[in-house]
Amino acid sequence: MKVLPYFVILPLAGSFLVIFIDSVLKDRKVRDTVADILANVIMLTLFILTLTLFGQSCSYFVGGWRPPFGINFLLDGLSHLMLVAVNLIALLSGIFSINYMSQYTARRHYWALFLLMLTGMNGVLLSGDFFNLFVFLEIASVASYALVGFGTEAEELEASFKYMVMGAVASSLVLMAVAVLYSRFGILNMSYISAAMPGESFDWLLKFSLFLFITAFSIKGALVPFHAWLPDAHPSAPAPVSAMLSGVLIETIGIYALTRVIFNVFSYKSILLANLGVISMMVGVLLALGQTDIKRLLAYSSISQVGYIVLGLGLGTPLGIFGALFHLINHSIFKSLLFLNSGSVFYRLKTRDLNSMGGLNKVMPVTGATSLVASLSISGLPPFNGFFSKLIIIIACVQSGHPVLAVWAVIGSVLTLAYFMKVQKLAFFGKLKEINKEIKESPFFMSASVIILAALCLATSFILLPGVRNKILTPAVNAVLNPTNYRMMVYIK
Repeated sequence: MKVLPYFVILPLAGSFLVIFIDSVLKDRKVRDTVADILANVIMLTLFILTLTLFGQSCSYFVGGWRPPFGINFLLDGLSHLMLVAVNLIALLSGIFSINYMSQYTARRHYWALFLLMLTGMNGVLLSGDFFNLFVFLEIASVASYALVGFGTEAEELEASFKYMVMGAVASSLVLMAVAVLYSRFGILNMSYISAAMPGESFDWLLKFSLFLFITAFSIKGALVPFHAWLPDAHPSAPAPVSAMLSGVLIETIGIYALTRVIFNVFSYKSILLANLGVISMMVGVLLALGQTDIKRLLAYSSISQVGYIVLGLGLGTPLGIFGALFHLINHSIFKSLLFLNSGSVFYRLKTRDLNSMGGLNKVMPVTGATSLVASLSISGLPPFNGFFSKLIIIIACVQSGHPVLAVWAVIGSVLTLAYFMKVQKLAFFGKLKEINKEIKESPFFMSASVIILAALCLATSFILLPGVRNKILTPAVNAVLNPTNYRMMVYIK
């Protein structure tokens, strides 16, 4: 229980400490090295802490003040699953950044913003009340706005501005929804509000609040038709930031927050959510098919893959939610890997245009091999993790009496395979261009990160083994399906 505040305290303190140390040290090389070490030690510590929490559910009351008056952090199966994913991807993106960020100046600002974004995401995952959920959501969002525009080029600043405008709209909707709930119940603690909900007979005020939440978190999660900001923002950001944005940020402040509010607070289920997921899945796939900018293609692919997750959640069945959460973890791994691969290519070639690549397997074998693994994973081919999570979602659609949704999921997977085979053909296979013959493999830390993620694309398939599944995924599914357990972790009559 006492460990929970450290998920916020450590990265928050680290973001300020990086700036402080930089002001004390004079040699730039020493400053950068210290910043790299400090940030990655913090993220390694956080990831190790997540591994110590398996099988635990607890609440932490800040200052000993119990809700509804005090602030509480809450850990259950769902928040723990997300904590593991967020801090693992943050650590591997951080290791990748050691070499990759040598292209940029002001590394201290990068690490300060990166750690602030991690602070916000961890805070969102642990918050037990709406006020702090909003505060941490804003910390993560504001840091991500700055990171998208970190290169300060015209394209990056424009993308950052668009992202900020859409993010501000979403945040305003969240604040309005919270205000409506406060006017109705007079409290902000999510467990207490959940206990006070009048079952399924919502009045117009509660329906309005739920509508605001769904719209806001759909914007944050880049669901169609609220996705327009993502294809500009993610390609413009540095590769490790893109990995964080597509791999875990939209899942944390979008999909996780939506799941927590809908299932644990409102106890609301509707097939409309599944239909929204199918629309996002197909629109994302179709838009990705015509892209030749590799990072823009990956951004549209994120919209599609988030659609699979929302499809599973929208079914509202144990198997659908199991598949959705499994795919959420898988997506965080293979999508982060794909963005880091694109970063490795850009690091050497200084281009994101697929038509300017070709034959890179000959000079960048590690990047090529790991990119192929990620492409097969996201396309849903066995024995990689994406195959199993997509298969479970498809079976859940049929089992719940929605075979048409299952057909759309299969079509989406086939089209995903089509455009990732295009990526492989144009970027890594074929004839090596004369201008690229002197290209070398990416540096050590960048290669190490992608190798680990590629191994995880295969290793996470074993989550389906009963012993592993019962420790990792089953507690998360139970947390989603049993709002009563969520309430009773904090609520006292």
